[in-house]
Amino acid sequence: MKILGLIPARGGSKGIPGKNIKLLLGKPLIAYTIEQVKASNLLDRVILSTDDPKIAEVAKAHGLDVPFMRPDALARDSSGSLGVVQHALEFFEAQGEVFDAVCLLQVTSPYRPEGVIDEAIALFIKEKPDSLVSVRKVPDEFNPHWTFEIEKNNRLKISTGEEKIIPRRQELPPTYHRDGAIYITSTDTIQNKGSLLGDDIIAFPIDSPKLINIDTMDDWNEAEAFYRSLEDKD
Repeated sequence: MKILGLIPARGGSKGIPGKNIKLLLGKPLIAYTIEQVKASNLLDRVILSTDDPKIAEVAKAHGLDVPFMRPDALARDSSGSLGVVQHALEFFEAQGEVFDAVCLLQVTSPYRPEGVIDEAIALFIKEKPDSLVSVRKVPDEFNPHWTFEIEKNNRLKISTGEEKIIPRRQELPPTYHRDGAIYITSTDTIQNKGSLLGDDIIAFPIDSPKLINIDTMDDWNEAEAFYRSLEDKD
């Protein structure tokens, strides 16, 4: 199976200006993901999709291929990832290069434990789903069986629709949320179903000490603190 690794990184971030190449402990944020894809043995090709020449320059300096510049129409705040992935596949198809699937790796989720990209790809190849999504366990206090909707007169209703609340933590069924670190989708699902998920979605749980998903300066500060803690352990 031929897998395209795609790192999307548009310019114009409003929450954190220049976020994708801002230095996180002395290293551009995008470099964390670039280093991880370089360690992969199962990605056949890895590219950057960006509209920003500065991001492209930094990525190239760290050894990442930038075969094209993303059209402005796909680099707006409202632009979704699907169009970005479709554009990349169409670019390569026009050159006679076809991929069976795309592995999307977001710069803003920079922490991926060593080896997990190839572990996810191996699982995708084995199971052959429409897509694979990396997930993390929802903390027990936020488990949907312990969350509520507020109805009229401030009456609580269990969000799952159950009549009685599960009393003990040990009885809670584990639930998961997308962590943004890894998405893998078959080309057929992208092109013929117009989706990055499809109908057959397989979960890839990641066991990591901290969820890093950078959108705000508070997120950035937490990421810095987390990476400092890792350095202190070395």
